Amino acid sequence: MYRFLLTPRWWGINVFVLLAIPFCVFMGSWQLGRFEARVADHRNAGEQAEENKREAPRPLAELLPVDKATSGRQATVRGRYAEQLLVPDRELDDKRGYYVLTLLRTDDGKALPVVRGWLPGDADRAAAPAAPGGEVTVTGALQASEVPGENGVPARGGLPSGQTGAISAASLVNLVPYELYDAWITLDKADSGMKPVPVAAPNDTGLDLKAFQNLGYTGEWFVFAGFVVFMWFRLLRREVEFVRDARLGLAPDEDHQERVSSPSGV
Repeated sequence: MYRFLLTPRWWGINVFVLLAIPFCVFMGSWQLGRFEARVADHRNAGEQAEENKREAPRPLAELLPVDKATSGRQATVRGRYAEQLLVPDRELDDKRGYYVLTLLRTDDGKALPVVRGWLPGDADRAAAPAAPGGEVTVTGALQASEVPGENGVPARGGLPSGQTGAISAASLVNLVPYELYDAWITLDKADSGMKPVPVAAPNDTGLDLKAFQNLGYTGEWFVFAGFVVFMWFRLLRREVEFVRDARLGLAPDEDHQERVSSPSGV
């Protein structure tokens, strides 16, 4: 009855099934592992944020470059405030406003972007408080450079002079005539009545769309594996029915007769 399984056609089908099922299971397990890793990162990020609040500030140079381990840690650096820019279209407490960003020139000649606070409404240079003069020591939470279009950062271009859409060295390099750190800090206590900007979680540590995409892909791969098994059994059942019909003297189609007559002995 099942000698048709030894035909070249069914050898090909069987090899495909034997390869496809483990592949689908492997890919589904890998996607599930990615989702679980993102859940773990999200949990660890929350724990790290609480630890960062209790930790003593460290010199900026000891925390660079910014990564998941150093993002959000308290950094301290000395320098003099220089150019001031505004970062529009930033929300805080469900209100639209803008960040006041001032560049801090350090002794090594490089500048560190410092978010001194948030103000409501449209970006207005006249309303933004001036930065303190003279040499200052700045302490705040270290943050990685932003990427336009990710984590709520607007991808808007064509901003007026004195504004920037993202806080990053790549966005600021054409606005200032000196070298920049590939990082920025947000002050714990905002200057001059502004609201402090909360610390953002490091990239790829939250339960964002990417995390749930991984979970969705997990289900898809396991469904593909089940579909392969279902189709194999369906083809097998149909082939068995053709063989039975042939043995009962029923006339199957000519193509099927040629396919099964030799191996099945019909």
